[in-house]
Amino acid sequence: MNTSANEALNRIKVTVETGHAVSNGAAVQRWRRAVQIGTLLLAVLIPVSGLFRIDPAAATFVVLGRQIWFSDFALVAGFWLALASALIITYSTLGTVFCGWSCPQNTLSEWANRMTKKFLGRNAEVSLEGAAVRVSLGKQKWLSWALLGGLFVAVSMGLALIPLFYFYPPEVVWSFITFRHDIRLAPSLYWIYTIFVLIVLVDVAVVRHFFCRFMCIYRVWQHSFKTRHTLHIAYDAARGEQCAACNYCVTVCPVDIDPRNTTTFDSCINCGLCVSACDSLQFPKNEPGLLFFEFGERKLSLPVGRMLGAGVRLKNNLGTLKGRIAWVTPVIVIGLVMFGWGSVHYQPYHLSVYRADSAHEATIHDYRIELANKLYRPGLLKVSVSGLSTDRYRLSAREAVFSSAGRQSLILHINDLPQGLYTLMVQAESSDGWRIRYRVQHYAGGTS
Repeated sequence: MNTSANEALNRIKVTVETGHAVSNGAAVQRWRRAVQIGTLLLAVLIPVSGLFRIDPAAATFVVLGRQIWFSDFALVAGFWLALASALIITYSTLGTVFCGWSCPQNTLSEWANRMTKKFLGRNAEVSLEGAAVRVSLGKQKWLSWALLGGLFVAVSMGLALIPLFYFYPPEVVWSFITFRHDIRLAPSLYWIYTIFVLIVLVDVAVVRHFFCRFMCIYRVWQHSFKTRHTLHIAYDAARGEQCAACNYCVTVCPVDIDPRNTTTFDSCINCGLCVSACDSLQFPKNEPGLLFFEFGERKLSLPVGRMLGAGVRLKNNLGTLKGRIAWVTPVIVIGLVMFGWGSVHYQPYHLSVYRADSAHEATIHDYRIELANKLYRPGLLKVSVSGLSTDRYRLSAREAVFSSAGRQSLILHINDLPQGLYTLMVQAESSDGWRIRYRVQHYAGGTS
């Protein structure tokens, strides 16, 4: 380059702007990534913290260290009634936003797509529609395949551990990981875990968003509550000439639809990837993207809707939202009331009395007292009988000691009594003051 050219270049003023401007689309994706990661962490923290898990030995749900039986009907029914009603409001308002922002299947599929493009090239693609795996020419190496396969296997092994936390306490899962003996571990658990690993591996390596598009039943449930007012992707058709030769939004769509032409019932998962993609192209020109989220009547999604102003659109949207939640809110309130009542009247222990079965070599004078501790902590129940003098009956034990949640049985033997009907009261009292009684009608001098 000659001297005059260098001098000309040196005379050009270069302005350096400080700051880190971020487009609206990029900000949306950052929030979405945070929600996706938070959902995965929550899936692990819920059982690890004891908030919820399943005890396979007792065949019960466990919430905060308490067994939840079907007899705790108000608590269980109230919780699910309130939750289902809240989800109805969410789906009728935000559509399938769960799929795009929280669903682990979608999160895992997106991650697998990114890793595939990283190791096999930007144009790499895995399809279940019969097409061969597409790999960039420079990435057709055994090392790339080995690294990608090893990564998929490692992630599959980690994710397959999550279901175990819902059935076993963390210390038992740690024993499983470190191959330590634990009597609480089922002998076949390693085979079950292997099956889980294979399922996750196939999902990560091959299935991916194919499951979202054609196999997900939960998406059908969400679609049941979508209306024309539900949150959706809108397109500014008045500026359509700016995207005449651009299909970037279609390319990034994980469910293979055209985001410029969404309908009330389609495969859109409101992930916003198309919005971010279009915004990234328009941001350098200081112009808004042609795609954006819109809630309310779809006819207001066009430039006419923008011309009405934010205040008018907000008023219309709030009106439609009010109409949708009017009938659901009372159901939520009823569910919360039932849940609160069930929580207050939760019974930490259980007592029942019935005639001992003859298969246990018992006579008609014997009753079985069934005691249960529903709390995962030590407990002591003292048993007493009223209605008969102490020389007329015999208890196999006066108390039941629990090291944790579980069941114990005692035998109540009633001696020979004059003919008649006797009313007994069996009482159990815990060390923390809880008390319950069970009425027993015993007939002496004949068959029961």
